[in-house]
Amino acid sequence: MLMPKRTKYRKCQKGRLTGRAKGGASVAFGEYGLQAVEPAWVTSAQIEAARVAMTRHVKRGGKIWIRIFPDKPITSLPAETRMGKGKGAVDHWVAVVKPGRIMFEIEGVDIGVAREAMRLASHKLPVLTRFVVRSREANA
Repeated sequence: MLMPKRTKYRKCQKGRLTGRAKGGASVAFGEYGLQAVEPAWVTSAQIEAARVAMTRHVKRGGKIWIRIFPDKPITSLPAETRMGKGKGAVDHWVAVVKPGRIMFEIEGVDIGVAREAMRLASHKLPVLTRFVVRSREANA
């Protein structure tokens, strides 16, 4: 599972999922990308499941980039615990994904294989996505 090696603070506040992606909204590395259409928290397990689904579909061909990283700690109190007693321990890590963010990129395969790999990956994610192709301006 993905998680930071170290962080400045052990726990963080919830935050809000408003607005569009500030950066990472264009295909930068590969030929095709998977873009988020709605905001969500994507867990490290979901990112890994999507990566495995894509890798298995393209077999040995192509190169895959993961453009999101789970650097936000999510805490939880144990089950059947009364309110109070402070903030819980870190339970898992999530990546904050906003609309427009490119989550995965792929190159070295034809468009049909890439589209199917991205479709399989999107089924593992809690967010609506769309398949995007690198624009001509980005190549120049």
